Amino acid sequence: QVQLVESGGGLVQAGGSLRLSCTASERTFSTYDMGWFRQTPGKEREIIAAISKTGGNAYLADSVKGRFTISREYAKNTVYLQMDSLKPEDTAVYYCAAGGSSWYLGRVSFDPMYWGQGTQVTVSS
Repeated sequence: QVQLVESGGGLVQAGGSLRLSCTASERTFSTYDMGWFRQTPGKEREIIAAISKTGGNAYLADSVKGRFTISREYAKNTVYLQMDSLKPEDTAVYYCAAGGSSWYLGRVSFDPMYWGQGTQVTVSS
């Protein structure tokens, strides 16, 4: 069982930046693809970023491309989501996930196996 602990959420003004972190409890971190999802009330959870277990593939949703960056640090069992130029529409609960994925034509199909507890990101206008 992999436990994922997120941190870094909070309140920020539009145009500001936040960095979310997600640390895994297991050294098997390197065997999982990692993803970041977000969810707003009444909407389905959507994937916004993913990175393969080797770090060789990365995906960013069109809504965040050019503003967000996903990376992972194996020595710390941690995946990061750097969020710049934040907009009010980025307000959501952000979740990290560990699982498997398939990559094709720049897109990703992510199958989450474990979830973090979620962290709130609020962007004020």
